Amino acid sequence: MKKSILFPGQGSQYVGMGHDFYKNFKVAKQIYDEVDESLNLSLSSIIFEDSKGDINLTTNTQPAIMATGVAIFKVLQETNGIKIEDFDFCAGHSLGEYTALVCSDSISLKDAAIILKARGNAMQNAVKAGDGAMAAILGSESSEIEEIIKQGHFTSVEISNDNCPGQIVISGNKEEVDKCCIEIKNKIKKKTILLPVSAPFHCSLMKPASEKMEELIMQLKLKNPKIPIVSNVNSLETNNSQLIKKLLIEQIYKKVRWREIMEYMFANQVYNFIEVGPGKSLSGMLKRFNKDISIKNFSNLEDLKNKL
Repeated sequence: MKKSILFPGQGSQYVGMGHDFYKNFKVAKQIYDEVDESLNLSLSSIIFEDSKGDINLTTNTQPAIMATGVAIFKVLQETNGIKIEDFDFCAGHSLGEYTALVCSDSISLKDAAIILKARGNAMQNAVKAGDGAMAAILGSESSEIEEIIKQGHFTSVEISNDNCPGQIVISGNKEEVDKCCIEIKNKIKKKTILLPVSAPFHCSLMKPASEKMEELIMQLKLKNPKIPIVSNVNSLETNNSQLIKKLLIEQIYKKVRWREIMEYMFANQVYNFIEVGPGKSLSGMLKRFNKDISIKNFSNLEDLKNKL
């Protein structure tokens, strides 16, 4: 049976994530220590002991989630003998693509940490604090949300995440997002939830961040990943490092096509998945597909008992 390995993105972070691996496995501690050194910052202290909410600052969140995903993957290599070549595809939700690229030996851990710190900072600063917003819409499909956006002439509002059946996220100017949510409640009677985020990610308002990151990403030393990665931008597989760079630039302001990524994998006879990293968000999304699939999650020491 074909298999895929998945890595979560922003929103899966929590204080203390990965700490049990850090304490119990030298290989995990080495990952966090290398990230700290690469950033000249004790990011591990923020991850394990944060009391100020600094872990939720995008510039910290992005490298923190990547470091935790890589640390857990390295422990799985050591304890369960897994190799990235055991999988037919890899994919990561938004910033999770960088975790996938590290684990598939396409980008170094140091470069991923540095670029994600810069990426988070650029995304955070692309829109003035309070001017943007994101909202999740439950029980809806993208076509009806696109129609409401069109009818309401909400010029800044876009679908930023098509995560799974019944879970859409919109991004844009806060005033327009608020008005769009009212229209959604009134016209199609769907529940909307404003998300506690610091900026409107994955929409055109993020183009300044993409432009700022373009040179840095194009200068990255990127090798072809050992297994194909399925991109958030076009939901297609590639292992071409130059194309991956271009997709990483576009990914900052384009929609996360996670539902389409999963459908692509189903079409390629992949029904066996593992999620590696903090939380269980991707596992939860997968369960919303009407498919007979196997999903195992590895986010804490207890999960190591799961047989691959």
